Amino acid sequence: MDWRRIAHLDMDAFYASVELLRRPELRGRPVAIGGNGEPSRRGVVTTATYEARAFGIRSGMALRRAAELCPQCVFLPVDFDEYRRYSRLFKAAIATVTDRVEDRGIDEVYIDLSGVPGIRIERGAPVARDIQRRVLEATGLTCSVGLAPNKLLAKIASDLHKPAGLTIVDEEDVPATIWPLPVRRINGIGPKADLQLEELGLRTIGELAAAPLPMLVARFGANYGRWLHEAANGRDERPVVTASEPVSMSRETTFEHDLHLRRDWQALAACLAELCREVAADLRRRGYAGRTIGVKARYDDFRIVTRDQTLPEATDDAAAIRRAAFECLGRVPAQRRLRLLGVRVAGLARPGEAARRGGSGRGDAALPAARQGELPLSG
Repeated sequence: MDWRRIAHLDMDAFYASVELLRRPELRGRPVAIGGNGEPSRRGVVTTATYEARAFGIRSGMALRRAAELCPQCVFLPVDFDEYRRYSRLFKAAIATVTDRVEDRGIDEVYIDLSGVPGIRIERGAPVARDIQRRVLEATGLTCSVGLAPNKLLAKIASDLHKPAGLTIVDEEDVPATIWPLPVRRINGIGPKADLQLEELGLRTIGELAAAPLPMLVARFGANYGRWLHEAANGRDERPVVTASEPVSMSRETTFEHDLHLRRDWQALAACLAELCREVAADLRRRGYAGRTIGVKARYDDFRIVTRDQTLPEATDDAAAIRRAAFECLGRVPAQRRLRLLGVRVAGLARPGEAARRGGSGRGDAALPAARQGELPLSG
């Protein structure tokens, strides 16, 4: 494989940081963003400042639970219009360096820096710092960057020294830097897989890397077992995808605790509504509408079920997407608790065009479920 230098850039506590620009008096205090900002009502945390995270507050947590963990926490409502505006600003700043950018949502991107002048100097550190400076000047916000030969390692690296961190990981750094980390640091290994790996005595990435491949395949299946082996050894050949014509757009989140479709309906409904708003915002930002609305649910035993519905006309309207998504969720069997929920819009078209891709469009299904990533709402 040709020499590559891939960056993963993640804005630091993005929604909360945007709010602190408008409310500087809250700096240094625990702040959580979510719902309408009222912890007494149903809703989930979208993101939180690092001060709030020190109390155990995490994305996807019920607002009420967050208030219990940190009574002095300040709760603010989400303002997606403002977050999208800052998202456009930081991505425009990156575009002044290179157009080899893969958009991974409102607050993170992968950047292929392999051909950028100076990238081989000091392992690319000056180029990365220049990008961080440009983002700070354009937005007033900090970001953390991981530099590595591939996307998987870059993603792990960007989270190692937040906020405003720069971490460089090359292949020779994997044993010392990556292998001591817990297995859940690999994007695609969630709580249930973590538990199963622990049952096998595999708690660190290094222990997973040394595990016999036949054992992983026997326990997790051919696709996921092989992927675990490759990922733990730092191998990932996925390219940075800059194509402007997506097959579909989706949002998904993994719950901190498994939720039941009936007993935890209100929490699930709040999460689904928020995912629909976000995917609708993604569609509008990129200038698309879609006809096929689907939901993806992963049970606590890792089985995945999908349900979709094709509308008469393409839409980017959050309410229309939400109605269809809730209809689809109603057809998901309530046989087990859920660990992940996602919303997907396919059959995309530009406004005024006929849908170019009919049917349910299986663009995301080509990857093993765990490799599609579990998208945090804000890093």
